[in-house]
Amino acid sequence: MVDMDPFHDNYRFLAQYNQWFNARLLDACESLTDAQRKQERGAFFGSIHHTINHLVVGDQVWLKRFYQCGLDHGWQAPGLDDAVLDLPPGTTLKSVLFEDWAALRVKRVQMDAAIRQWSDDMPDGFSQFTMRYANSVGTQREHPVWQAMTHFFNHQTHHRGQVTALLMQAGVDPGVTDLIALVQ
Repeated sequence: MVDMDPFHDNYRFLAQYNQWFNARLLDACESLTDAQRKQERGAFFGSIHHTINHLVVGDQVWLKRFYQCGLDHGWQAPGLDDAVLDLPPGTTLKSVLFEDWAALRVKRVQMDAAIRQWSDDMPDGFSQFTMRYANSVGTQREHPVWQAMTHFFNHQTHHRGQVTALLMQAGVDPGVTDLIALVQ
């Protein structure tokens, strides 16, 4: 079957990149102590640990919206189950869900695998669906899924860039992280 969605291959590639880059960051963070990962470094979310935590929260928020959009259009994403979307009520984008590094790392790996499966499984035309949701301050939003998916992957890139800078400040070089490094 030919995939007729012009964005689908792009999102699969971005999900692959997302997983690869996050694995590199998590590995680089292993060389730091817990105190070093949680040290206030002047970033928007303060520390390396809290920035990675924010990415997990942000991903869960968006994946719940994508999941609901799928349901609204007759598709139940098999990879987006309760174990992935287990965001506690009252969670904000600054909530710290995981104080424990090992638990945060496990959740990030779980999220990346789910994002890969979700992007692989999404039906033809998913990116063209209209999604409706309330943002974090309650404003009702409506737009094509592709716009939110572009934000979703860009958001990851934005904050991973912050984490790489924070790692370099801590004396840890995460190595090559450019998307083009995945192209063979």
